[in-house]
Amino acid sequence: MAPDSSLPWPSDPHLRRWMMFIDGENFTLRAQEVAQAADIKLTEGESYQRDTFIWIPGVKATQALTNQADAPLQVQSHAIRSFYYTSVVGDELRIAGVTEALWKLGFQPEVYKKAKGQVKAKGVDIALSKDFLSNAFLHNYDVAVFVAGDGDYVPLVKEVKRLGKVVYVAFFSKSGLNPDLRLASDMFFAMDEFFLDRWKQISK
Repeated sequence: MAPDSSLPWPSDPHLRRWMMFIDGENFTLRAQEVAQAADIKLTEGESYQRDTFIWIPGVKATQALTNQADAPLQVQSHAIRSFYYTSVVGDELRIAGVTEALWKLGFQPEVYKKAKGQVKAKGVDIALSKDFLSNAFLHNYDVAVFVAGDGDYVPLVKEVKRLGKVVYVAFFSKSGLNPDLRLASDMFFAMDEFFLDRWKQISK
């Protein structure tokens, strides 16, 4: 249950203003692996472009994943803002198209160009870290929902917590999750079942 919106300031600090930050490159790669292992076909469309971005069908970008009935995490029903960081091979028109697609899903899109054969663009991790930290420092959120699995983010999470913020990590528990990142968070949300159930519904 989301907290009563009439309350001026929730008594539980984990039920306050939140933002979501998504390492879209890693999330997409791992989502494709999870779907393949579960024998679920990912159909390209508004929620998915192969090797570029993926999201959960029927879920708004600012909707609280952690408000599902069986989820262990609780935040307000909608985020202040949800950032999605990814990269793409192609020209400016291709970048603009991916940016538009993510914006239509409700994200603040941060799309970077990468060379053919390059797994990740350097700008993605830098931009994500900058926004994560600067928004915490400016007190723009109380809770960060961080969709990532890379252990390189552990120092970033610890620094944001040092600023007094709550950090939830949400990722696939069986693909690409660094255990140190999970333990650095205040709480972990396993996305595997929720993600697969949503994609099964549109893959039938």
